[in-house]
Amino acid sequence: MALHGNRIPYGFWILPVLGLLGWAGIGKGGGLVAGLLLAALLIGSVLAAVHHAELVALRLGEPYGTLVLTLSVTIIELAMIVSLMLTGKPNPFLVRDTIQAVVILVVHGIAGACIVVGALRHREQEFSTSGAGAFLAVLMPMVALVLILPNHTLTTLGPYYSNRQLAFVAVTCLALYLVFLFVQTVRHREYFLPAVDDASAEHASPPSASIAGIAGLLLVLSLTAVVLLAKSLAPSIETGIAAAGAPVRLAGVVVAAIVLMPETGAAIGAARHNRLQTSVNLALGSAIASIGLTIPAVVAIALWFNLPLALGVDSGGTVLLVLSFLMAMLTYGQGRTNLLAGFVHLVLLACYVFLIFEP
Repeated sequence: MALHGNRIPYGFWILPVLGLLGWAGIGKGGGLVAGLLLAALLIGSVLAAVHHAELVALRLGEPYGTLVLTLSVTIIELAMIVSLMLTGKPNPFLVRDTIQAVVILVVHGIAGACIVVGALRHREQEFSTSGAGAFLAVLMPMVALVLILPNHTLTTLGPYYSNRQLAFVAVTCLALYLVFLFVQTVRHREYFLPAVDDASAEHASPPSASIAGIAGLLLVLSLTAVVLLAKSLAPSIETGIAAAGAPVRLAGVVVAAIVLMPETGAAIGAARHNRLQTSVNLALGSAIASIGLTIPAVVAIALWFNLPLALGVDSGGTVLLVLSFLMAMLTYGQGRTNLLAGFVHLVLLACYVFLIFEP
């Protein structure tokens, strides 16, 4: 998506307004046509939200800019998960499936696509190993606590935590994220800046303060439209999956794919313009924010409304997560990427998708 620092394209003014009008007009309507229209408006509002977040990000600079993007995407994800949790028949596995899908799509999908696109255009690209290592140092224990440990506790049978265990894990994830945020923005900000000042990297010019301020207001409007549309569309997602005879786990993948779609475009665009560090910050940052902010929120909702929350993945999912982080350590531990690493990540993503339909 091309950014124009001196103006905001008319389409991105209109999309959030259309989203709000669509929600007001057909938000409670049913049927296939209404569901498809709501989905189109939702995607449009998501794209508008991320475009405005990118303008604000350009104004703020790294790493604050990517932080705006990841927080915006996390708000979108949380809105969709909460909407699905509070409508229709309770699905105790929805949060687990969504978080697992986010991790796999980030570690293999976004990373693999960025590395392949960057390698095809620039052969090799560099990034800061200190920053990537900080991301993985926080992401790995988060994933272990949320998705793997529930199967091995004794108070309750897996894949469930007890209420006190849920509360402890939620606080732990939030604490990890807040400390990471301090490191990223204050203590070791240099870890998340480009490894080298590469003159070949293509940079978009930052917008003026007035344009960035307008973009910030439109970002709030876009996120409001996304939250409302997600609430209206939530029942249609589960109904559509059931009607198609697809696995129930697909609901989590659909939620993850929708919320990560625009961020994927931003990360791939950065890699294409030889700014792989920005791609790494976007991809891994979104996974950390997804767990660090989403889990405390959904745990609070589950405890308040007494909703079942199954977090532990099965043995096959555990193996795939372990393999994912082994591959991530190899990829992000070198500070330089090539085509082979990107292709391996995409193959592991294909394995994850295939095993959903053929477990």
